[in-house]
Amino acid sequence: MSLMEHGGGAHNRPVTAVAWASNSSTCPKDFNLISITEDGAAANFTRSFAMKAGYYLCYSKDMSGGMVVSDVQVISDKETVPHGYCYIPEHLEPRASVSKKKRVCVRMVPVGGVETAVLDIKLTAKTRRMLQHYTCLGDMHGYVMWCKKGPFSSPLPQAKPRSLSLDLRQLSLDQNPPPLPLRPRKLSHRRSNLQLNDAVDKAVDSSNIYGISAIDGVPFTLHPKFKTQTNGTTPTNTLNNIRIKSVQDIENEYNYTFTVEENAAKGTRPPTTGSTS
Repeated sequence: MSLMEHGGGAHNRPVTAVAWASNSSTCPKDFNLISITEDGAAANFTRSFAMKAGYYLCYSKDMSGGMVVSDVQVISDKETVPHGYCYIPEHLEPRASVSKKKRVCVRMVPVGGVETAVLDIKLTAKTRRMLQHYTCLGDMHGYVMWCKKGPFSSPLPQAKPRSLSLDLRQLSLDQNPPPLPLRPRKLSHRRSNLQLNDAVDKAVDSSNIYGISAIDGVPFTLHPKFKTQTNGTTPTNTLNNIRIKSVQDIENEYNYTFTVEENAAKGTRPPTTGSTS
């Protein structure tokens, strides 16, 4: 018999965790300890007849973790854990352990990822008694494990209480209205450009060496050679030094036959002046 379930709504809530516990002292908070089977026998799992201390199966329906148990399986020590499943945790006393011959594994999924989940877990003695609407998971250490699956209902979110005085204060017409935001003054075109340039200059981090140029802080000054005279005319000696080259002059000046590269590619030595055949 599943303990600590009150009200009809508890049967529609999904199982959110399954675990082993030595007794009610080691059973985690918000967990239901299955101490009695549906047959009325003690649901105390023991590893052997010589051992007096055993352990119990427990489960939780606390939805605060956001996860639900979508499936439960009982596997032997020779079977591998199915993909997406994990062994249930153990909350045992010191030096206590769980038998490894048969183990319980569960599949945990987010509460919003499925529409059906495990709703209840029951144990019976190793008899032929059948539980209606329950699925037999297999026998384990003298007991038969059953689970019930189906659609579940999530708990309704509770509305936060609001202060009545706060609501009345918000509806009051005697309060002063909030001050209107100040209208920005219209700046001249030159001043707005100066502020924009100043903002761009501040955006460059001076502590970053990659944001500093080599000519930062050097004033720009035109060389005296290229300065015009006071009357605005260019000196005649500057114009006389300018030579206009023709296309043929440029080709003759920069003509290159690539003879050395061609000889190097062919593996021949270039002819030298003064050599004798």
